[in-house]
Amino acid sequence: MKLGSPFRPRLLSALLFSIFLGSAPATPAQERGELRIATSYKLMTLDPQYANLNENTSLLSHIYERLVYQDDNLELKPGLATSWRPLSDTQWAFKLRDKVRFHDGSAFDADDVVYTIERIRDFLKPPSGGFRSYVSGIKSVSAPDPLTVLIETDGAVPNLPLFFSSIFVMNRPSEGFETTEDLNAGHPPNGTGPYRFESWSSGESLRLARNDDYWGGKPAWSKVTFRVIENPAARVAALSTGEVDVADAIPARDVASLKERGARVASVGAARVNFVQFDVARDTLPGVTDKSGEPIANPFKNPLVRRALTLATDRGILVDKILAGYGTAAAQVFPNGLPGTSAKLLPEAPNYDEAKMLLAKAGFPDGFNLVLAGPAGRYPGDAESLQAVAQSWARIGVNAQPAAAPFSVFNTKRAAGDYGVWYGGTSGEAVDIILHTLLASPDPERGAGALNFGKYRNEAFDAMLARAESIAVGPERNAALAQATELVMADQPIIPLYHFHHIVGYGSRIGSYVLHPRGWTTAMQTRPAME
Repeated sequence: MKLGSPFRPRLLSALLFSIFLGSAPATPAQERGELRIATSYKLMTLDPQYANLNENTSLLSHIYERLVYQDDNLELKPGLATSWRPLSDTQWAFKLRDKVRFHDGSAFDADDVVYTIERIRDFLKPPSGGFRSYVSGIKSVSAPDPLTVLIETDGAVPNLPLFFSSIFVMNRPSEGFETTEDLNAGHPPNGTGPYRFESWSSGESLRLARNDDYWGGKPAWSKVTFRVIENPAARVAALSTGEVDVADAIPARDVASLKERGARVASVGAARVNFVQFDVARDTLPGVTDKSGEPIANPFKNPLVRRALTLATDRGILVDKILAGYGTAAAQVFPNGLPGTSAKLLPEAPNYDEAKMLLAKAGFPDGFNLVLAGPAGRYPGDAESLQAVAQSWARIGVNAQPAAAPFSVFNTKRAAGDYGVWYGGTSGEAVDIILHTLLASPDPERGAGALNFGKYRNEAFDAMLARAESIAVGPERNAALAQATELVMADQPIIPLYHFHHIVGYGSRIGSYVLHPRGWTTAMQTRPAME
């Protein structure tokens, strides 16, 4: 494993233009009947604006579309909006695509965008906040003509187009706002996407039919069926026997055997990070004791301890052994090479001698005990990673007891403060969104620090991040984000472990499958095999 190997995005711009706007037109030789996909994603709701989770945004992207989309370099490209520009620090104009129709035949126009923004901002109240943070800074939205949307923000929001790369556009009803309950109870989803809704059985399947009138060209598949198969071994088996054409979230350990059975595999580095996070706020922590089992003062408040544990973490074992090479060792929140990352931050090989010296300097020459919590089955190699990290830390006298639990249990306990140190993961549209959510000082009014469960605070970092967020999307913003990342990573509020790779397997009916760093699983990413 090359600890410092950068992320190398693929040069597939022309292909991805069709893939992530919708679906490339099918030639007669390409056209096929039903595409069968086994997915780990369990669709929670048919409301495209309720839950900001990959499982929902991935599957509903067949039906609904966004104003803007991100290509495989995470660069912004036209979607339902053909262009956008700032009119001032607080005003934006978006020009919309003409001759686009919803699945019920009604024309798409600016009123639908106005409705979408107002529904998220003023009407929906999902438990997690959903997509509201993306539109909370919008003061007003108007439609001066059918193909123009004017947006006024409360302050400067230079990355507003990026926010719209996550929001699905809904059709304005004749009156009022559609409720999540109505959408889940049988009101057919009505989007502009390449596939129409046919049926949904929660936790089991989603069935789609081709939208022959799609503005982006006739999709390749006449039918698409997603089967929810949460067990990885069962997904691999379904692909191996030909029950499905595509299976997502393939475990790295199964890649070789799949290839031996004739399946092909595609992979890409994920635009996400898995990490160890410390509680740095409380004076004492659950599960953290001296060697005799007596509670001690919170050791993670001391940056020397955090640095020592970082130096005692062997990322090579995680990537090479647990992920079987389908991952990249991490030193920051996104793989090197993506916008906003720092070329200066490279993963370090473990240095146990220096780690021991730092622990002794911090007042822990004999180490201490802790419980290292984490989810089981949420991420590739999560439970195994807990064991490997614990074994590494034991070499410097820190005895870590791994405590893996189902994600729902882990998530509830973490939010309740039952852990002092834990393994986690997160993803997002861009580096600044991850930094804002994971490492910025908690501030509910600004929506900052929503995943900063360790309550880390760094005023210098907050100021640098705020400055970066005030710059328009482009090289200057990317450089400012890299500098902010360098500053905060030097303080080690988290230990970045790895960026795992998304792995998808596909059978003989598929000519190629193009993966995206965001980890979506869609019919639009497939190309039928040529006859």
